[in-house]
Amino acid sequence: MNRLLIAVTLMFASAALAQTANDPSATLRKVLPTKVAEHVLATIADARSHSLPAAALEQQALRLARTGAKPADVEKSIDGSADNMKQAKGALEKNGRKPTNDEVVAGSKLIGRGVDGSKVSDFAQTAPSGRSLAVPLYVTGSLMDRGLKSDAALARVHTRLMQKATDRQLTAEANATASEKRPATANKEGGLAHRPATVGAMNRPGVTPPRPVTPGSKR
Repeated sequence: MNRLLIAVTLMFASAALAQTANDPSATLRKVLPTKVAEHVLATIADARSHSLPAAALEQQALRLARTGAKPADVEKSIDGSADNMKQAKGALEKNGRKPTNDEVVAGSKLIGRGVDGSKVSDFAQTAPSGRSLAVPLYVTGSLMDRGLKSDAALARVHTRLMQKATDRQLTAEANATASEKRPATANKEGGLAHRPATVGAMNRPGVTPPRPVTPGSKR
């Protein structure tokens, strides 16, 4: 009986240690100053209580801390992201929609870039019902990265949604937009597209063709 009790105790202890090792909050307490860690964890807990994607905030905090961001910058970033998530969730929930965590995160990225919540709400309300908006929202942000204004990017993606474009098609079209921004010389003579893959030895400047060798003669 005592052996069984000891075995069970050790099993639960091992499980607790494994959970602690994988617990983001424990790691954050190790890599951040105490006050900053407590503030960040409180912000994450508040996000979780409002059914926001708290796990995304945990990973963001860990990534920033591990890449050497200043503790104050980590705190500010998490506060901003949590606020953006709240706005995105509220915007996406209008008209009865129940956004997924991925949609909330994607919407928060746009709001963090200055896109008004009402624009996100309009986009969601007029999108085809039953369609996940996570990838479309991420693609919108990608188009903004490539120079489109937010209204133009939203309108472009929305049009393709109404045309029943798939997530893969939206992503491919966004990538095609990036390729359109190649240097102007890329398709001109002398540009990258017309540069020969190799230069023959006989065509290199300054190289004299070898003279034919007569049988029996010395070079």
